[in-house]
Amino acid sequence: MKKALLIAAALLVAAGVAYALLFSKNPAPEVRLTSLGGVSTSTSALKGKVVLVNFWATSCPGCVEEMPEIKKLHQQYAGRGLDVLAVAMSYDPPNYVQSYVAKNQLPFFVALDPQGTTAKAFGDIQLAPTTFLIDKQGNIIKRYVGVMNFAEVRQLIEQHL
Repeated sequence: MKKALLIAAALLVAAGVAYALLFSKNPAPEVRLTSLGGVSTSTSALKGKVVLVNFWATSCPGCVEEMPEIKKLHQQYAGRGLDVLAVAMSYDPPNYVQSYVAKNQLPFFVALDPQGTTAKAFGDIQLAPTTFLIDKQGNIIKRYVGVMNFAEVRQLIEQHL
């Protein structure tokens, strides 16, 4: 009898964990951003698309290292529903950001975060690069601190497009 109760309890715990993993939602915060070109958007306006939000800085070696790969992701998946938002950290001088974007011909949405409000909304981001992948329903799929694993990112994007 005790053995049957222990097995039943273990099954209930396992079912609860599986449910939490499969059905728990982690919604992205609602933020408004304006690109260097003056275009405005918000996380809610991007529902229906897979979104990559990358917090970066021109002085960050990891950020500079991964930016060409982010550009490739944009080129590969933008036509299929991926939006890339690159958010410059508050300490990054705006003229450095503008120069980097122009020099590297970044084709995606790049915004400044001069007060750090977007970084705060995403969990008080302090380290760059920090990147979030968000699904079509506006839920955070994955958070990367440091340079992303691009093979994994591509796989996740493919799964959620």
